[in-house]
Amino acid sequence: MVSDNTEADTRHRILVVAERLFREIGYQKTTVADIARLLRMSPANVYRFFSSKDAIREGVARRLMGEVEDASQAIAARPGPASERLRELLSTIHQMNTERYVGDSKLHEMVAIAMEEDWDVCRTHIERTTGMIAEVIADGAAAGEFQVQDVPLAALCTCTAMIRFFHPQMIAQAAHKPGPSLDQMIDFVLVGLAPHQHAR
Repeated sequence: MVSDNTEADTRHRILVVAERLFREIGYQKTTVADIARLLRMSPANVYRFFSSKDAIREGVARRLMGEVEDASQAIAARPGPASERLRELLSTIHQMNTERYVGDSKLHEMVAIAMEEDWDVCRTHIERTTGMIAEVIADGAAAGEFQVQDVPLAALCTCTAMIRFFHPQMIAQAAHKPGPSLDQMIDFVLVGLAPHQHAR
């Protein structure tokens, strides 16, 4: 049992140390030798678990994004009105991305590179996030809370409307610029999803 967990534990330890160094000295300046030194192992041993520094970077990004996905999934799966869950889901994604990337310029640099290079991990994260939003919208449509013809399209439109509050670089750039607040933007999204009153 212990030996079964050893490889996963070592991979986890490498990612934790790599994230710490990315935060402290920046992704560009961190070397595999730096990571190995802190773990008291050889660089060759690190390469047994990750083929390159890029693979470590992707692992760190996947871990950070996975935490946001786990929190989002827990909200999406909860019982209760879809509009309340959607508000909480959109707020949580914004808050977690702000905490993780925006207040941390070194980690922000790593995310900026990820977005520019369009890593698979980023694409997968966006797809999963859109899927969870679609799940809540589908619940709302089934319950008559939302009036939606095309749930996947409604989820994509919701993500697009929230981009200023989701995308780490845009959160940072828009922080002190005029625009709607998070709650105002979510109100706007919910009005767009709500059943339409037809004029007689």
